[in-house]
Amino acid sequence: MTRLEHRVHELTVGQLAERSGVAVSALHFYEAKGLISSRRTAGNQRRFSRDTLRRVSFIKVAQRVGIPLSEIREALATLPEERTPTAEDWARLSEAWRGDLDARIAQLERLRDDLTECIGCGCLSIRNCALANPYDRLGDEGPGPRRLLVQNGPAARPGRTSEPDAGTRDLEDPCAPSCVPAD
Repeated sequence: MTRLEHRVHELTVGQLAERSGVAVSALHFYEAKGLISSRRTAGNQRRFSRDTLRRVSFIKVAQRVGIPLSEIREALATLPEERTPTAEDWARLSEAWRGDLDARIAQLERLRDDLTECIGCGCLSIRNCALANPYDRLGDEGPGPRRLLVQNGPAARPGRTSEPDAGTRDLEDPCAPSCVPAD
């Protein structure tokens, strides 16, 4: 990899791609979506300021944890254009996403813990499905694996409370492992 000299203040798209590990086509896409910007030379070649390298790194990390490009663009728009973003700038941006990331982590933990018993009807076992989800009650909530699509547990579903009474417990989590008999 070519090292960038400290005195280099602008990068070609190829230099930015090589140093960031991002394909040239992805950099063009980021620019088209307003995530990064360049200036054009007299020969119509792109030139990126050196701080774009940090922005591209931020984009890559944010995408890796599942932040949508629209939110990344909004966050980058709050950064100063005239200077390289500081550690404090990055800390402020990442703190804004903390709650969303915590919710995603909780959802992934539920997925991990429940996956062996049920994927939330689309069920792994047609025989058990009739017992765990009679009359396809979860289907009334919409398509797909309903239990796994819920972000904050049963209370987040419309019409549900966090403390079900005994008469509705089977409706609350019909695919819960406790109500699925062993094959």
